[in-house]
Amino acid sequence: MILNVAPGTKVYLGCRPVDMRKGFDGLAAVVATVLKKDPYSGHMFLFRGKQGGYLKVLYYDGSGLCLFAKRLERGKFVWPSIVDAALTLTPAQLALLVEGIDWRRTVVPEPPRLPQLV
Repeated sequence: MILNVAPGTKVYLGCRPVDMRKGFDGLAAVVATVLKKDPYSGHMFLFRGKQGGYLKVLYYDGSGLCLFAKRLERGKFVWPSIVDAALTLTPAQLALLVEGIDWRRTVVPEPPRLPQLV
């Protein structure tokens, strides 16, 4: 599953498990009521069910809502603690999460320091 994230697009991860039977309208309602975000903002919203092996992504592309889904054959998607909030992910973390890799272990290296002139 390839999800290209346009510059300026934020990726929100809903921390609370969601009923995976929900479709466009049900997930848009979760975005609006639980995450307190606008589902038509053009940002991506990721959801996972209780079992952890199924992921849904809700995204508004300017002409309508898009719904992407992925099911892992083995394992679970790595998810944060259950709270009524959303985390923001980087595009790199999104790519790792979609592949079933632990995205929390990635850290951005510090930029190299330039030598100071005396």
